[in-house]
Amino acid sequence: MTEAPLFRRLTLLGCGLIGGSIARAAKVRGGIAGEIVANARSDASLARIAELGIADRVEADPAAAVRGADCVILCAPVGVYASLAAAIAPHLGPGAILSDVGSTKQSVLRDVGPFVPEGVHFVPAHPLAGTEHSGPDAGFATLFEGRWCLLTPPPGTDAGSVARVAELWKRMGSMVSVMEPAHHDRVLAIVSHLPHLIAFTICGTADDLADETRQQVLQFAASGFRDFTRIAASDPEMWRDVFLNNREALLEMLARFTEDAQAMARAVRWGDVAYIEDKIGRGRKIRRSLIEINQA
Repeated sequence: MTEAPLFRRLTLLGCGLIGGSIARAAKVRGGIAGEIVANARSDASLARIAELGIADRVEADPAAAVRGADCVILCAPVGVYASLAAAIAPHLGPGAILSDVGSTKQSVLRDVGPFVPEGVHFVPAHPLAGTEHSGPDAGFATLFEGRWCLLTPPPGTDAGSVARVAELWKRMGSMVSVMEPAHHDRVLAIVSHLPHLIAFTICGTADDLADETRQQVLQFAASGFRDFTRIAASDPEMWRDVFLNNREALLEMLARFTEDAQAMARAVRWGDVAYIEDKIGRGRKIRRSLIEINQA
């Protein structure tokens, strides 16, 4: 006898890199969803999702997409979560699980929490996986393999629902951990949000250079600068919303980074070899640590 899938109907509101990868993983791995329903904001995206065959059904109306679903995942930019939650709330069935993939979690609780109906279980989540690409064609089934997914359920959330969301991510190849939302936002501010802010800024600085110098920057770009350009190619709407919805933690980490950058500048100016070598050595140590835990 074939084992019943984890969810009878899984609805993805947004089917870009993350939503599309969830759909593909659910199709490839099996045992996750009996039916996959996808919603997207544009007719072009809906048509492409149908053409790719990564969902069993596409719906232009979010309310229609969530009807009858026992699991709904918000995969849109966090800036539209409040309006999306308001639109779908009356159509979520009792016992359904509502989750998400947003990079900021306090804002998700703030924007979605008030709309969650009685009897619907809200389990926010954040898969720490991605690329600089976006849109329905960007996803792939192995995106989450060996990557962490952080769950940030509000106090009092049904334990069985948290366990089912954790199992969903485990079946897609992720490692799962539960984290308090404010702590999540501070951790992600330094490991993800600040690096993206710096990458966008550095590329903007390069773009503002005089034409001749700018051309040489692009022509002779070393691997370090190329890495920044890869990060800076990420979806602008998503990262705009991340920066604005985690501004306090991001600005705190930016202030600390600015102080450290100024200290390094002083060391370079005055030839403080010991300080420079210490910073480089600590960077190498962090890199080795990432490699040792298979997160490089």
